[in-house]
Amino acid sequence: MTLDEAWRILRENQYKRTKNRDSILHFFSKNDRYLTALDIRNFMENENPGISFDTIYRNLTTFTELGILEETELGGERRFRMHCDPGVHHHHFICTSCGKTRNIPHCPMDIITVHLPNHEVEGHKFEIYGKCPTCVA
Repeated sequence: MTLDEAWRILRENQYKRTKNRDSILHFFSKNDRYLTALDIRNFMENENPGISFDTIYRNLTTFTELGILEETELGGERRFRMHCDPGVHHHHFICTSCGKTRNIPHCPMDIITVHLPNHEVEGHKFEIYGKCPTCVA
């Protein structure tokens, strides 16, 4: 997702462009990995030293509900990244050290649904965790 797409979605849902939203979205657009609220706070601290976790989480929740961000849990902590390839079904390998991701174009549900006759699958989430080549070295 691009910044322009994110702002279009926010405008369509009557959200105003604010300095905090702009900073958060800009940070995500420059980091192709899962980020924590602390990562965002540390990034924003210089320009907005008083920013609260409430403000950060409120924006993260809004962005996630609108499909601008994707969310996962890693090590017991919520992490977020810019939504990638909307409309293209895929899954991710997520590095547990740096949070970088790699798209996996294949879906294991193609195999699993064979073993679920007469069941209606409404959704699924599939992620693989490990270390990327940079973090292994």
